[in-house]
Amino acid sequence: MIAKKVHNIWKIINKEVQMNFKKEKELKNFYKKNIFEHQNIFQSLVHILAIKLQTPTINYKNIKNIIFSLKKYHANFQKSIQKDLIQIFKKDPVVKNFYIPFLYFKGFHALQAYRISHYLWKENRKSLALFLQNQISIIFSVDIHPAAKIGNGIILDHATGIVIGETAIVEDNVSIFHSVTLGGKKYILGDRHPKIRQGVIIGAGAKIIGNIEIGFMSKIGAGSVVLTGIPPFSIAVGVPAKIIRKK
Repeated sequence: MIAKKVHNIWKIINKEVQMNFKKEKELKNFYKKNIFEHQNIFQSLVHILAIKLQTPTINYKNIKNIIFSLKKYHANFQKSIQKDLIQIFKKDPVVKNFYIPFLYFKGFHALQAYRISHYLWKENRKSLALFLQNQISIIFSVDIHPAAKIGNGIILDHATGIVIGETAIVEDNVSIFHSVTLGGKKYILGDRHPKIRQGVIIGAGAKIIGNIEIGFMSKIGAGSVVLTGIPPFSIAVGVPAKIIRKK
């Protein structure tokens, strides 16, 4: 069922919003500007992000032009949008429709804005990437370095207070709750941030510090402080974190 919806996700969002269009008169213009005036999910999201990230000196049109200039990344960006939405839809019990995270979840918006800053970083437009990082931090309370490598199907749940450092790697289908830090150990140069493997879940407030690996499908308990690597299929909790279960 979910796989079938991937290809029609924009149509589904339009149908979902159409159903609400008549119910909430106050939101008619909001739906029109954010959904109905756009041809596809990419254009719609670019509009949403440009509205949120604009400043008095770099306005809405400037932000849109920056994103549209990254043409060779557009296909990857659209795939990421869909995969992230599908994971939210599958895993978050609150989410019954695709349009809810697409329009309202700041974790989803912060993640997509990071992706733009990451593409800019790869193009060696580092000052602009860092400008966007700063804006993302101010607007969404999420601080992700543009050089960090983040896969697809990512959930930043609630998102407030998430920090992801420069050399961090987050693989596909990882769920990260609010106030999580993927931080560096001491002020050293080089590879100094965590590597989070596929399918990992990191509970709210957890701190994972240093160039350590959190193995495939492991879970880190809320509030834990992780200073050493965790093997695959493990559950780790506590300060400092200890493995309480291996599957």
